[in-house]
Amino acid sequence: MSASKHALNWTTLLIAIPVGLVASLVTLAFRGVIDLINHLLFGSDGEITVAMHVWPWVFWPLLVGAGGLLAGTFLRYAVAIEKQETVQTDYLEVINARLDAVPTKTSLFRALSSIASIGSGASIGKEGPMVQLSALSGSLLGRWLPNALNLRNSDIVAMAAAAGLSSVYHAPLASAIFVAEIAFGISALQRLIPLIVASAVAVMTMWSLGFRSALYPLSDALFRMDVSSLLMTVIIGFAAGMAGWLLITLIARSKALFSKVRSLPLRLGAGGFAVGLLALISTDILGNGYEVIVRIIGGHYLLAGLLGLLVLKMLATTLSVGSNAVGGLFTPSLLIGALLGAALAHIAGALQLPVGNPLLYAAVGMAAVLAAVSQAPLMAMLMVLEMTLNSSLLFPLMIASVLASMLVYRLQSASTYPVVGSHFSRSEAKYDFDNMRVDQLIIPGAALQPDESVGQALAVSSLKRERYVYVINQAGQFLGVVSIHEIARKVLAQEITLDSPVSSVMDDNFPCIFQNQSMREGWEAFARVTLERLPVLNNPQERRFLGALTKTSLIQKAQEFL
Repeated sequence: MSASKHALNWTTLLIAIPVGLVASLVTLAFRGVIDLINHLLFGSDGEITVAMHVWPWVFWPLLVGAGGLLAGTFLRYAVAIEKQETVQTDYLEVINARLDAVPTKTSLFRALSSIASIGSGASIGKEGPMVQLSALSGSLLGRWLPNALNLRNSDIVAMAAAAGLSSVYHAPLASAIFVAEIAFGISALQRLIPLIVASAVAVMTMWSLGFRSALYPLSDALFRMDVSSLLMTVIIGFAAGMAGWLLITLIARSKALFSKVRSLPLRLGAGGFAVGLLALISTDILGNGYEVIVRIIGGHYLLAGLLGLLVLKMLATTLSVGSNAVGGLFTPSLLIGALLGAALAHIAGALQLPVGNPLLYAAVGMAAVLAAVSQAPLMAMLMVLEMTLNSSLLFPLMIASVLASMLVYRLQSASTYPVVGSHFSRSEAKYDFDNMRVDQLIIPGAALQPDESVGQALAVSSLKRERYVYVINQAGQFLGVVSIHEIARKVLAQEITLDSPVSSVMDDNFPCIFQNQSMREGWEAFARVTLERLPVLNNPQERRFLGALTKTSLIQKAQEFL
C-alpha cells in the first residue's frame, strides 16, 4: 500500500522526531514569555497566586480586569480574521476536518490574547495556547516539506499538538492518546504510533533541558487496595462526574450571559475584573493552579479551605472561560479534581473510615474531573498516572475516570471540546443505522393492476417522476415492474399500443427487499444494482407490496456518521 494511503510508514515516524523537538521548544518559549510578564508586573518569577501580593489588594481586580481588556482586544482581531476568511483556527478542528493548515495570524492573535489573560491571573490553563502554537509550528513545518513525501498537513499538526501537550505535562502516552481520542475519535494504532514518537521526543527534549521531575510528588505513596478505598474511589468518581457536569453547565450559562456584551475587550475585561474580586478572598484561584495542586498533595489545606477553594475555583474558571479568555481547561480541571478528591478523603477521615492516605485521592479526583470535562477518560487516567509516576493508582484512576465521564455522558452534557460532540453524534448515528430496519425509511411507490394500460403507466410515471411502475394484484401482492423506457421502445416498434395491458411488458424478476431487513442489507442490495429505488415487500412468502426504499434516503442516513 502506498504511503499516501497508509497512516503508518517510516516517513511519518521520521518526521515525528523534528516535529516533537520544535513543539517542545515552542512551549518553552511561551512559558518564557509568561515568566517575563510576571517579572515585569510583579518583579517575580513565581506563581501568580503568590506574586499578586506584591501589589496592594485594591489593585487586584483592576490588574486582572486590565489583562482581560487587552486579551479581548487581541481576541477581537482573531475573530474578525476568522469571520472574514472563514477559517478554522482550533487545532482539534483542523485535525478532525483534515484541513490543509492551522491559520497563522489568528493563532498568534489568540496566543497574545491568552498571554494577556494568563499573565494577569485569569483562571485559565496555559496548555491551550501552548498546544495551539505547537500545532501551528507543526503546520508551518508541514508546509515546508516536499509534496513527494505524501504527508497530510493535518497529520503533522496532530503530531505537533500531541508533542506540545506532552511538553506541558510530561505525559507522552496520555498526550498522544488525547489527540487520537479527541481529534481522530479513535485510538487506532496506525495513527497513534507517530503521535507517541512525537510526544516522547518532546519529553526527552524537556528532560535534556533540565525539566525531569514528576509534576506532582506522589510516587512514594501506595494506594491500599481494599473495600473502603475502592468505595471511596467510586464516590469520588460519581462526585467528579457531577462536578464536571456542573462546571460545563456553568460555563455554558456564563458564555450566554457574557455574549450580551458585544465588545470582546469589555467582555474579557469584565470577566477579569470579576476574577480579581474573587481573588480578594483567596489568590489561590488565580492562574491555572499548578502550585496549588502541589500544596494540596503536600497536605497544606484543611477541609474548610479545600471546600471554599473548590467553590471559588469553579466560579473563577466559569468567569474566565465564559468571558472567552483564550486558554485551556486541563489544569483548572485538575485543580478542581484535586480539591474535590482531597475534601472527600478528609470527610471520610473525619468519619473514621479506613481509606488510607487521603492525599492519594487528590490524584484520583484530578483524573476523574478531567475525564468528566474532556470526555476523554483514557487520556485523563494516563495523564495523571504519568504526572504522578505512581503505578499503584492505575486501578482507582481507571474506575473514577470511567464513572465520571459516563455520568456526564448520561446527563447529556457536551464536552468542552466541540469536536467530541460530533464524534459522539456520529457514533450514535452509526449505531442507529446498524439497528434500523428497512421499513423505517419506506416511502409510497406508484403501483398498477396487471390489466391496466401502458398509457396509464406512462401517466403515473410522469406524475410521480419514476422510471419504474410497480405491478400488484388485487390482494396487494407484488408481481413485478414495468419500465417506462421499455414501454417507449415497444410502442415505437409497434409491438404494443398505449391500450395494451402492463402485464404484456412486465418484468417479474425484479430485485426487491423486505421490511425486516437491516439498513446494512438494504445498502448491500443497492450495491448489486444501478437502481435509485427498490420495492419493499412484507416477507418472502406473502410478497405484499408496502412501498419503496430509495438510495438517496440511505445515503442521507449514512451521511450522519460518515
